[in-house]
Amino acid sequence: MSVWRDATPPAGGSRWAPSRYSLAGALVAALIVTAAAVAAIGLGGSAKGHSHRHAGSLASGSQTGGATQSKGTATQGEGASAQSKSPATQGEGAATQSNSTATKGQGATTHSTGVGATSAASATKGSGTAIEIRDPEEARSHPAPASLHHSAASSPSTAAETIAAPGAPSNAQVREELTKIRELERSEADPATMATVPGGDSIAGSGKIAIPADVPAVIQRVIAGANAIADFPYVYGGGHASFVDDAYDCSGSVSYALAAGGLLKTPETSGQLESWGRPGPGKWITVYANAGHTYMYVNIGGAWMLYDTAGRSGVLTSRWQPSAVDNAGYVVRHWPGL
Repeated sequence: MSVWRDATPPAGGSRWAPSRYSLAGALVAALIVTAAAVAAIGLGGSAKGHSHRHAGSLASGSQTGGATQSKGTATQGEGASAQSKSPATQGEGAATQSNSTATKGQGATTHSTGVGATSAASATKGSGTAIEIRDPEEARSHPAPASLHHSAASSPSTAAETIAAPGAPSNAQVREELTKIRELERSEADPATMATVPGGDSIAGSGKIAIPADVPAVIQRVIAGANAIADFPYVYGGGHASFVDDAYDCSGSVSYALAAGGLLKTPETSGQLESWGRPGPGKWITVYANAGHTYMYVNIGGAWMLYDTAGRSGVLTSRWQPSAVDNAGYVVRHWPGL
């Protein structure tokens, strides 16, 4: 019988000799223990890896959430800016408007909604794009129905050429004729005596004003341009894809008149006109603009006339109005020297 030599005998003094069955059992037990250990290590590693991925996901989510929160803050800032750029005193014109009034889609900027006051400092977003909202004075501008079709206007430069330069064979006759013309113009162009069309403040008659001979040539051309489209229909977005159009919104109308005077090269929205020219009122022309609406006053030789789509008497009535409006909530601009 083989013995387990050099082995320490068990208690009691008897020697112990393992059989082949004992060896097999011990081997099986060792394999089980080893497998269990390997499985435990594998599970631990998997759990650790999963934990790392989950932590990474949380970190990524945290960063995304932070970006979202930051973006949300920026959006709120823009919203606040847009809100601060709408007139506080003029609430007509809904925050959301129906497009059933033949609204044109050629507006130069994306429009949003908002109500509030405006300032020159907040005229643009961080990207430099002018903030725009839908014209809050649209309802008072008598939008044209989709069924109305109007002939297209000529270009602003062509409209400016309608100024009639007086001529005479002698200086004495010129002076006499000019005196008569100026007296007639003053009597006809006095806002206090101008008749208006019932239903609004549009001037009656042809809807055009006489072009004074004693105002700067630039102002004469601006008036001529304004006259050319004075009674055109109002359509939101009109006059922005091109100066030549068959309907004009508030900024399209002002842009056309300014272009006739050589003071603008391309149509601008009301938000963009917040940065036109220089700050403050002018001697001959003053533009008022905010994110949603714009209009202008023109000095016609001692008296100021309002040129505005809002406050008109009807769909095909004049933009020229003898009465001033509340200018609160608008950025005030003029052209240098004018």
